[in-house]
Amino acid sequence: MSLASEMSVTLRLPTKTLFKGQATRLMAVAQNGGFGILPNHMDMVTALVPSVLTLVLTDGSEVIFGLDEGLLVKKGHHVSVSTRRGVAGDDLVSLQDRVQDSFIQMDEDERIARAALSRLEANMVRRFADLRKPSL
Repeated sequence: MSLASEMSVTLRLPTKTLFKGQATRLMAVAQNGGFGILPNHMDMVTALVPSVLTLVLTDGSEVIFGLDEGLLVKKGHHVSVSTRRGVAGDDLVSLQDRVQDSFIQMDEDERIARAALSRLEANMVRRFADLRKPSL
């Protein structure tokens, strides 16, 4: 493998790609603590905890993301991060507000979906019970 000055980074959510681009450095938090990755870092896989992920882009600017639990895979000069929930922010204060608003809304949407699924399951059980009743 050749030495590189940048790496390709992709952050994926279940419904969309949150970020795709080139970076010179990545900082994240795993279960055993914070770590950094440079383009020529050895290949690795790690589980991420809910935290802030920071990217230093090729122009020197920083981009920050608030992530839920996820998985980071580095292979060659490509880093792929998959997480259930995540948001981008301009600074830590705005990121905290966006995470709070976004994650609270997602939790509410998930609660509503679970309630709808429970009603569907209960309705299906009732219909199966009706099928077992002897007809007169």
